[in-house]
Amino acid sequence: MRAAVVQLSSQEDVTDNLARAGDIVRAAAKGGAELVVLPENFAFMGEEARKRDIAEPLADGDAQPGPIGKWLTGLAREGRCFIVAGGMPEASDDPKRPFNTSVLVDPSGAVVARYRKVHLFDVDLPDGTVLKESAATTGGDTPVVADIRRDPDVRLGMTICYDLRFPELFRKLVDLGSRVVTVPAAFTLTTGKDHWHVLLRARAIENQVFVLAAAQHGQHPRGRVTYGKSVIVDPWGDVLAQCPEGQGYAACELDFAAQDRVRAALPCLANRRM
Repeated sequence: MRAAVVQLSSQEDVTDNLARAGDIVRAAAKGGAELVVLPENFAFMGEEARKRDIAEPLADGDAQPGPIGKWLTGLAREGRCFIVAGGMPEASDDPKRPFNTSVLVDPSGAVVARYRKVHLFDVDLPDGTVLKESAATTGGDTPVVADIRRDPDVRLGMTICYDLRFPELFRKLVDLGSRVVTVPAAFTLTTGKDHWHVLLRARAIENQVFVLAAAQHGQHPRGRVTYGKSVIVDPWGDVLAQCPEGQGYAACELDFAAQDRVRAALPCLANRRM
């Protein structure tokens, strides 16, 4: 399976953000990508009040998707690929605190999985940055996996950004059968330069999974600066592909037979005692 991670520098203009993201997804799909991952906040990065305004339902029961959802399903059909999108703001029971949700759409345009970010980013960083995601976001509580291929069976596990620091979530996704884990992110420059690659490679090595990490980069409203360096890491911890500076995508083949060989040669998942 050929996979791609998209790197963006999203701003406050939703229409412009989606146009730029769409162009990159189309290019990745044209290059053969069957699975494309968009970063956290792909549709919008800006004031929390505006984020609440654009929160929308995500094809649940009789609910009709909003503009972002319609764009996403149409793009997946056009590119004939799976798309993992987000976090994006999904409407919750609390209008002031939407979910931060990653959505998996299949090549037919159907929403097949929806993961609501469990670990919310409430931190005081050494550079003076104070972020309290829980003040404007409702947290989720459920790990999510979904099938993306048959023969061999491939299940995809979903996370978002700060979840990367919680290995128990990744281990749960592996227990549920994941061979690929996606990490859409908007990692800060302060934490990214020291921790991004280390954590991604650690999660890949200890769980013997492919990790697909799509990131925001550069300057954003409200003084936010993100690290970028979107990467694909293999089950041995090697970086298979990485985006350079700027917007674009990185792509490579996911070799599931090689993953089987890693798991057979070093059976740490089978040898667990706890």
